[in-house]
Amino acid sequence: MLHRGRRLRSTRALREMIRETRLHPSQLIMPYFVQEGADVPEKTPIAAMPGQFRYALGGLVAAAAADAALGVASCLIFGIPEKKDAVGSGAYAGNGIVQKAVKTLKNKVPGLFVITDVCLCEYTDHGHCGLVDENGSVLNDPSLELLARAALSHAEAGADMVAPSDMMDGRIGVIRNALDENGFTSLPVMSYAAKYASAYYGPFREAAGSAPRFGDRKSYQMDPANRREALREIAADLEEGADIVMVKPAGPFLDIIREARDTFDASLAAYQVSGEYTLIKSAGELGRIDEDAAALESLIGIRRAGADLIVSYFTRDLLQKGLL
Repeated sequence: MLHRGRRLRSTRALREMIRETRLHPSQLIMPYFVQEGADVPEKTPIAAMPGQFRYALGGLVAAAAADAALGVASCLIFGIPEKKDAVGSGAYAGNGIVQKAVKTLKNKVPGLFVITDVCLCEYTDHGHCGLVDENGSVLNDPSLELLARAALSHAEAGADMVAPSDMMDGRIGVIRNALDENGFTSLPVMSYAAKYASAYYGPFREAAGSAPRFGDRKSYQMDPANRREALREIAADLEEGADIVMVKPAGPFLDIIREARDTFDASLAAYQVSGEYTLIKSAGELGRIDEDAAALESLIGIRRAGADLIVSYFTRDLLQKGLL
């Protein structure tokens, strides 16, 4: 008998009834950049990321409150300090910009789930994700204590989840121990477990001012050519105590997301990074593609590959337009 698959595609109602993969606002995480400084404008457009902004603290609260009213349930906070130094002290300062942002958001936007990025790159004057020695080598073990201090300071400020993105070996275990020893046994950790050294991070580095001043991050972020290594990294982070593991970037690494989904019985996140966003956004603004349709299709593809959660700069846009 002839297979007539088109029978179930003939009307919108039928297509929606049998849809296998669904996208819900609760599965999306909105990233925000918050900038320190007395004279910082409430919001500053990011040239490399159309539609995205660096916010002063007041601007962040206004944006987050408006987005929460649209249906944004969770956010990921990146801090841009006023001053940087060799040891990234702003990352773990009690009155640092992320710590202030967390306290303010939890007070002013109740119900919003606040996740914090834990790294040193935005706070170091050299732009690397860990301490460096006199030869420019990134030091793994000496960086772990500072990363744990940063995570703990975020927890003390009221963060709902911490998300280490540095890719130093062993940092999940050190952070988990620091949180547990200080009474934060219930605070979840979302690890950037398989984070590749990707060309798609360019717009983010401009937005956050976090490009390395010398060298690159290939000695600690993963080689994009490697698949099996990603599974080892994810397994190690789960063993050390990660509650959620992330693949980053998302779009160019859908095979990694699928293999992680098939291999591990753990909550899985993916980050649709700045370059992925900007490519779609810019092509849409030029009229080369239907931006909304392409954004939705890209997110559905990430979900279909197996991601439970997606960090995406499109979260606000799609909710504003009633597309979710």
